[in-house]
Amino acid sequence: MKEGTMGNRRTIITISEEDKSWLASYSRASGISMAEAVRRSIMRLKVQDAKSAYQALITQTKGIWKKGDGLTYQKKLRSEWR
Repeated sequence: MKEGTMGNRRTIITISEEDKSWLASYSRASGISMAEAVRRSIMRLKVQDAKSAYQALITQTKGIWKKGDGLTYQKKLRSEWR
């Protein structure tokens, strides 16, 4: 079993003949199986989605801090730890 996985599952997908042909060409040129190309694509989508979620969170929380300069506040709190 690959590191970081809970086990692999087979699945059937339906894609156009054009997409299958492209996937086959891409896989041959990259020296990987079509299944590996699909797995890598899914991983890229997951990373992209996580970045989008992070950006959405940043946008949603922008301007929420109302206590002045955040760095000054942080340094003041940390100085109390000493």
